[in-house]
Amino acid sequence: MFEVADIFRLHGAAYRARFGNRLLPSQTRAMRDIEACRTPYFGGHIKQCDNRECGRKVYVYHSCGNRSCPKCHRQQTERWLERQRARLLPTQHYLLTFTLPKELRTLAFAHQNKIYGLLMRCAAAALQKLADDPRYVGGRLGLMGVVHTWTRAMLYHPHVHFLATAGGFSRDGAEWIKAKNPAFLVPVDALSVIFRAKVCAALKKAGLLEQTPGIVWKKKWVVHCQPAGSGQKVLEYLGRYIFRVAITNNRLERIENGQITFRYRDNRTQEERHVTIPAVEFISRFLQHVLPRGCTKVRYYGIWSGSCRKQLDQARDLLSHILQPDSPFDTALPNTLVPLLTSRSPDRCPYCKIGLLLEIECLYPQRRAPP
Repeated sequence: MFEVADIFRLHGAAYRARFGNRLLPSQTRAMRDIEACRTPYFGGHIKQCDNRECGRKVYVYHSCGNRSCPKCHRQQTERWLERQRARLLPTQHYLLTFTLPKELRTLAFAHQNKIYGLLMRCAAAALQKLADDPRYVGGRLGLMGVVHTWTRAMLYHPHVHFLATAGGFSRDGAEWIKAKNPAFLVPVDALSVIFRAKVCAALKKAGLLEQTPGIVWKKKWVVHCQPAGSGQKVLEYLGRYIFRVAITNNRLERIENGQITFRYRDNRTQEERHVTIPAVEFISRFLQHVLPRGCTKVRYYGIWSGSCRKQLDQARDLLSHILQPDSPFDTALPNTLVPLLTSRSPDRCPYCKIGLLLEIECLYPQRRAPP
């Protein structure tokens, strides 16, 4: 099986020769780090089998740690999931998706730090505005937003996923208020209109409104909402891409004559499709999802924000006295929302399959990576 790193090693130099002057520093570093991931460049250590009949040595090289690398961050993802599970409240949740119209994608890519943050703030504000209405909730929600920029075919498609509590903390702090309608959290048509208006106002404030086509403010924006049960499966789905980008190595199928073939599942038909594109285009698609330095992927709002820990604890106490029924929604989630992680097996010798590997020597990096 080959990896994204192999594509970069084979075609990265040619790509940089053609497009190096257009690359962001974060993209250049991502290419270099992924190419060198788990090689002597980053150092490592030597382990030896403790089985006397084997005694073989194994070289284990360090990961690059780049947040765009397809094979790093397993332990970091596990730690993130543990923290988010602790944040969840014992109530039902919803998964909402806010999509930026295609007419604004060029602007978004040119101003990623501004637009992605603006997108999350406006989505959260629009959602909370409707949740304040007692016809729907009448309380303050817990919200976690995650920026995604890709389709399964690695095309540029900026959108934000929000995990939201199906209820809110009352303004006076006296009670937890459940969402009024079990079929939906808030009406998505109204949410779409408010979201569009807030993005328009935010772009005007940022001095970017003149760069947008007028038609985008007249069309309907896409907002989707679905039940998410306890929220556990959604966290596992989001955890896949908090520290990774666009594609995993196991979706790569073939590299031949400068062409890359990979597979993906079509969102609409759920059929598996295969795409073959030039290596240069593959690298371009991958790099457009490497976020610039300082760009935040995850943000928290409402009672999940860092300034509302006291309210979160109060909400948890209130909910602990309410008997929660078994989640009727977990089975309604898409098949893509499957558990991410499995327990890790002991570090056994890959040769004899009996002995355990013990570290005997440290290998220092070949040279210090530039900042």
